[in-house]
Amino acid sequence: MIKKTLSPAARLQAFRAELGAQNFDGFLVPRSDEHQGEYVSARSERLAWLTGFTGSAGLAVISQSHAAIFTDGRYTLQVETEVDANLYECLHLSDQPATRWICEHMSDGQTLGYDPWLFTPKQVKIYRDICQEIGIHLQRCNNNPIDAVWLNQPMAPEESVMYLDLKFTGETSAEKRLRISSVLMRDGADAVILTAPDSIAWLFNIRGGDVPFAPFALSFAILYSDGSADWFIDAMKIPANLRDELDSDIKVHPPSALSKTIDHLGECKKVVRADPASAAEWIHERLHTAGATLSQLVDPCQLAKARKNSTQISGMRNAHLRDGIALTRFLFWLEHTIKISPITEISAANQLEYFRRESRMFRGSSFPTISGAGPNGAIVHYRATGATDRILTQNSLYLVDSGAQYPDGTTDITRTIAIGTPSENMRRHFTLVLKGHIAIARAVFPAGTSGSQLDVLARLALWREGLDYDHGTGHGVGSFLSVHEGPQRITKTPDKIALEVGMVVSNEPGFYLTGKYGIRIENLVAVKESQCGSQPSNFLDFETLTIAPIDRHLIQNSLMNNDEIEWLNEYHGRVRREISPHVDNDVLVWLNSATAPL
Repeated sequence: MIKKTLSPAARLQAFRAELGAQNFDGFLVPRSDEHQGEYVSARSERLAWLTGFTGSAGLAVISQSHAAIFTDGRYTLQVETEVDANLYECLHLSDQPATRWICEHMSDGQTLGYDPWLFTPKQVKIYRDICQEIGIHLQRCNNNPIDAVWLNQPMAPEESVMYLDLKFTGETSAEKRLRISSVLMRDGADAVILTAPDSIAWLFNIRGGDVPFAPFALSFAILYSDGSADWFIDAMKIPANLRDELDSDIKVHPPSALSKTIDHLGECKKVVRADPASAAEWIHERLHTAGATLSQLVDPCQLAKARKNSTQISGMRNAHLRDGIALTRFLFWLEHTIKISPITEISAANQLEYFRRESRMFRGSSFPTISGAGPNGAIVHYRATGATDRILTQNSLYLVDSGAQYPDGTTDITRTIAIGTPSENMRRHFTLVLKGHIAIARAVFPAGTSGSQLDVLARLALWREGLDYDHGTGHGVGSFLSVHEGPQRITKTPDKIALEVGMVVSNEPGFYLTGKYGIRIENLVAVKESQCGSQPSNFLDFETLTIAPIDRHLIQNSLMNNDEIEWLNEYHGRVRREISPHVDNDVLVWLNSATAPL
């Protein structure tokens, strides 16, 4: 009998024994679920259970004699603190990819296993190609071996689904389904299988609570070219009031009916669309086996969802004002409280959530708050624990990256704050990051421009000093959906997705001095038509949505040019005007000082 509380070494040993029982020499363990989401239910935290790594992106490769875990630049420091180096090599995905490790640690004739529900066809192809090169058999498994040894694995979530009112969505589900179905007809498809929870939430105007931080209901759906849909979800999760809101063209089925429905599509020789980058390989293989004509195109809801309508943009403005009031009260509290009593990373994060919770519209955090004091701020996706909780000390930097979910919008904001007197290096690095932030905020660009074409603006001031940061400059953000939304982004990686009116992205350049401090300045911005020039044009620019002070104590004025100073003064003037009516006199006095012109 395997005990419920196993050490990491014992878990790895039990896992390897199960691999042997299933005739696998190695296995791929991703941090994902059947929906390929960033945030997963407790039941799907297989990578965390096996290795101890709790980040939102990673992969372990386990053989009978070696093991490694791979993360990107956001988690290189975190993985070293959470994972036992005696059990796993901790490697950077880009510098030492998993494919190279497989070549070095597995041999010709061996079998490497994977769960087809946890990988997309696009991902599987990468491993299949390398395995073919070196004579390894890549074999899908029918029963995930972690599930076999994780005896106290949580149950699947059963949270109720809620209807999101038209005053927040600005468009009915029927209107959305007809719009997407017209895309299917144009492309010659009879149906599309939707596996991404945010696509289904957006399409049906529903929200749920199956995963932390994102209001998702885990389910599958099939949308047909006539606008009707089959929804595969446990009926117990749908309350009576939601059934009244669903129109008759959405048919609810148990999740177990998905296989039979796919088989029926194949029997009828239908053309079925599925996204090779987000739908699990199991879906694609089932469609192929059933005899359907598979159309491997992107999920048609993703781009439509990213283009927020006027109702949603208005809601995002309201959500950010609400959020800015909470942030302002927090910054005032921080500056005054730290003079009289110690503040730790966890107590600061709790206080910020307290201010947000005072709004009746608050529905929870949009991701785990990153509350990093001193050197912990240099860990890009740091999460304070009882073991790591630091006191905010004088003459240091404090980085807090947080966000909230409201029915009318999702927020994400980072502020870096001087505790006591900052050093000249702190001020110089902060100002270089601020210059990059302002460059993105002020950008004007022609329609058709992708985020990767703008990314250099955020890094240029740092590059001139031989500095950089190992993460993207911006990610898409949903409307009461995921705080990390595609397909739009701002990144060094070449990207052809054009920024379009209504898209919301983050603007968050940073700088991290390992062992010393981290700096990041983040606002959310919405793409809008530009009013530059006297004639109508096809140029776009950004509206800054986030409303909260940027720490003036950290700015080295001599590094700023006149345009940058003007932008900051105008931004702070707006912060002062919009926040002032909603705070008491003590906070107002502080706000006037915090947003005074440079």
